[in-house]
Amino acid sequence: MRGYNLLNGKIVFKISPHPVFLPEEEGTHSPRGRRNSLFKLTGHQCSAMKIHHHIFLLLVLFALSACAAVGESAWQLVETDGALEKRHEAAFVLFQDKFYVMGGRGAKSVNVLDPKTRRWSTQSKPPLEIHHFQPVVYQDKIYILGAMSGKFPREIPVANIIIYDPIKDVWETGPEIPKERRRGAAGVVLYKGKFYMVAGIRFGHMGGYVNWLDEFDPATGRWKVLADAPHKRDHFQAVVIKDKIYAAGGRTTSKETKQVFHLVVPQVDVYDFVTGVWQSLPSPALDLPTPRAGTSSLLIHNKLAVIGGETKRKSPAHNEVEVFDPKSQAWSAWPGLVRGRHGTGAAIYDGFIWTCCGSGNRGGGPELLSTERFKLD
Repeated sequence: MRGYNLLNGKIVFKISPHPVFLPEEEGTHSPRGRRNSLFKLTGHQCSAMKIHHHIFLLLVLFALSACAAVGESAWQLVETDGALEKRHEAAFVLFQDKFYVMGGRGAKSVNVLDPKTRRWSTQSKPPLEIHHFQPVVYQDKIYILGAMSGKFPREIPVANIIIYDPIKDVWETGPEIPKERRRGAAGVVLYKGKFYMVAGIRFGHMGGYVNWLDEFDPATGRWKVLADAPHKRDHFQAVVIKDKIYAAGGRTTSKETKQVFHLVVPQVDVYDFVTGVWQSLPSPALDLPTPRAGTSSLLIHNKLAVIGGETKRKSPAHNEVEVFDPKSQAWSAWPGLVRGRHGTGAAIYDGFIWTCCGSGNRGGGPELLSTERFKLD
């Protein structure tokens, strides 16, 4: 045994494929001397080997107990069949026991994965190019608010809500978003039958990031401006935990100042639906441990999970999975993705977290076709 490392939450032992030769005395280098020494171990060397053996067994037991604490020891790649278009700045969302991959740069069809058969199928294209959005399932349809369209770096916010009916495979153009509140790369959540759009950016990747919060009531078609968040951010996803919105991750994108990837936002902002008040988590120790943008966020057992992402580091994309527990007010590191990725989403099905697609490095490529999952307790 040559030692061990911690890798993606796992203990990895380094085992030498060759015999370990112990020289008879310091400074002996001849092949014959090393071979002979295999049979001439001193009492001290035997004791050392026994100690190393005991340490090895303890490390194995520790690794097994750590794996049991989080379910499976690692994310697993999932072999799938059928046609899947590679894409990033797209969406990955669960609808009626199937995963839908939607949008992304370019004119992309909807791809649908049946997790039971592990087979992809293809459905229709949206009426326009859409990317940089967080989809929400509502009344058997998928709603898209706060998307962008067009090419980097001068993308424009999509003027209307886009609605997709997965059952009929039909796209609809929904209500218009007020011109002065349009933006993309925003967080979008559903709470008690109403949509809430958090932060985002107005002028593509050039700038114009905001800390806005809007409410949209699909029953009346009315928009309402709510209190601004403490921090501006874009390229993130929001999550509702009980009666609160959590906004974690993201950045303030600024191509104008040549800081597209640099200005990450570590603070976590929380909106209380009951009081109508925003607050940041109270201590820097509660900031996102690995500040990054382009993340996928997910609700897991009343906890906030922040998955993957990108920063100014060129490659690879981030594979971190970091989970915040509002009850204990603490972050924990979970096993990392097999392949770092950003610009996608994640969803829970049948006791597993699933994710797919996205970009494997900072920016637009390589666009990934891989699917992976992680078993929850």
